[in-house]
Amino acid sequence: MAPRASWKGYLKLSLVSCPVRLYPATSASERISFNQLHKKTHNRINMKPVDPELGLVERSDLVKGYEYEDKQYIIIDDSDLEAVRIESNHTMNIEAFVDESEVDVIYQDSPYYLAPDGAMAEETFIVLREAMRKSGKLAIARLVLSSRERVVTIGSRENGMFVCTLRNPNEVRGTAEYFGNIPAGKPDPEMLDLAQALIKQKETHFDPKNYEDRYEVALMAMIREKLKGHKPIIAAAPERGNVINLMDALKASLSQQAKPPAKSKSKADEAPAKPAKKAAAGGGAPENPLKANLLKAVGKSKK
Repeated sequence: MAPRASWKGYLKLSLVSCPVRLYPATSASERISFNQLHKKTHNRINMKPVDPELGLVERSDLVKGYEYEDKQYIIIDDSDLEAVRIESNHTMNIEAFVDESEVDVIYQDSPYYLAPDGAMAEETFIVLREAMRKSGKLAIARLVLSSRERVVTIGSRENGMFVCTLRNPNEVRGTAEYFGNIPAGKPDPEMLDLAQALIKQKETHFDPKNYEDRYEVALMAMIREKLKGHKPIIAAAPERGNVINLMDALKASLSQQAKPPAKSKSKADEAPAKPAKKAAAGGGAPENPLKANLLKAVGKSKK
């Protein structure tokens, strides 16, 4: 059974239009959630509206209010909202087409599926879908969802279309506050090569099934054990070694044949060190610890 449509209206391109239905492309129904209970009765707690003066109030007595000044409200009722009618209430009018690469991922918000609303709409829907598929473009349109107009992208996907709402530019924070103090710099060429070698060794094809929520899985296992009357099983967190710096980490990842750390010396033991003997060609210890770890990491990956 198909889920309930979030929106019904028309998809329009110039003089061509067809009725369509919009469905959420994701669901949170499978996520584990908890209810708040009283610790003694285990009764579920109900969240009820409370007025500071009147106490508990009926939901039927609630109205919408817009705070235009501190503690000053203007009341908005359903008839006011109905009076705000714009085209995107019931029509997704395609305004432009853009390359997919031009839509920065940071603006992408909620995904939806778009399907024709009835058999009579299928022919027009298919024509529009295939035209977008062959052009390799995304359509830009607008629609009203939850009393708010949203800019959306529309593209072909399998036998239907894929819609993604876009965030308003004023919702996206600039990067200067976070990246402004990070130097551009130029990394050591050898370390850069080692890092790229690590990336190359871990290249694969993305399959979301390989990246399940391990916390959710462990949480459900604990719940099942409790249902059996057993004590919950708590998995120990994996031990993590200390990372000296990036070069060390990269080398350790590739070879994992790091030498044991040198024993610490007291100040009394400190003395002028004798020049270290040169190792065989190519076997000397790198001057940079990060580079050492990169070399070790690359070596292990090759094995």
